[in-house]
Amino acid sequence: MAGTGEASVQVVVKVGALLDRLATGGEASASELSDQMGEPRSTVYRLLATLQQLEMVEPGVNRGTYRLGLAHLRLGAAVAAGFDERAAALPVLERLHAATGETVFLCVRRGNEAVCIERLDGERVQSLALRLGGSLPLHVGAAPKALLAFEPREQWEDYVAAGELEAFTPATPVAAAALFADLTEIRNRGYSVSDEDVTVGIGALGAPIFDHRGAICAALSISGVRSAILGDDSLKESIVDGAGEVSRTLGYTGGSNDG
Repeated sequence: MAGTGEASVQVVVKVGALLDRLATGGEASASELSDQMGEPRSTVYRLLATLQQLEMVEPGVNRGTYRLGLAHLRLGAAVAAGFDERAAALPVLERLHAATGETVFLCVRRGNEAVCIERLDGERVQSLALRLGGSLPLHVGAAPKALLAFEPREQWEDYVAAGELEAFTPATPVAAAALFADLTEIRNRGYSVSDEDVTVGIGALGAPIFDHRGAICAALSISGVRSAILGDDSLKESIVDGAGEVSRTLGYTGGSNDG
C-alpha cells in the first residue's frame, strides 16, 4: 500500500511539473517537455493523453505541440472569483484602463511575492514582466513595493533577512538600506514608483488597498513606457484615488497612508 501511495504522489508531482512548464513557457512538444522535466518521452505522452481527456491540456497551434486546456480557464475563473479584492477593484481597473490605455494590475501578497490576480492589457505595451497569475518579489515593481511598504517595519526586516534580493536591472534596490528608504518614501507619499527597476524602459505607479481592519490587503498599479507613466502627474492622483475607492468598498475608513 505504501508503495502505491508513493507512486501516486510521484504521478501528481509529474503532472504538476508538466502543467507548470506549459503555464510558464507556453505550448511545447512532448520532446521538449521530456527534456525540460527529465522524464522519458513515453511517460510524458501518457501524462498528456490523460490530461487531454480531462481538458487540462489540448493540441497547440503548431503541429505536435500542447498547451493548457479549457479546464484551466474554468479553474482560473473560479479562483479569481474567490477574491473579494478582485470583485471590489475590477470597476476601478476597467475605468483606469479605459481612461489611460495603459496596463493595469491588481496584486495580493502571498509569502514574499506579489501575485497578479487581475491584469488588463494596455494598448501600447503588453509584454510586461508580471502576467496574470504570475508573481514578482516584493522589492521590485510598483504593486509589490506598495504591498510591502504598508506592512509593519518588522516585516521589512524579515523580508530582507529571508535571502539575497534579486537584481532585475541596475535600478533594482538590492541593499537593505536602499529598499528601506524607498519603502519609507512610499509610506510618506501614499503611492509607489517603479522606475525601470523590473524592466528597462518601463515605469509604473502603485497604491495600497486596505481592508475593513485597516490592514494592507492588495495593491493597484498602472504600467507602461516610462515617459508616459512617470511623466504624467495626473496618473499619480488617479491611482491613489482608485485604490482609495477600492479600500472604501472593502470597508476601510482610515487615511491613505495608514498601516
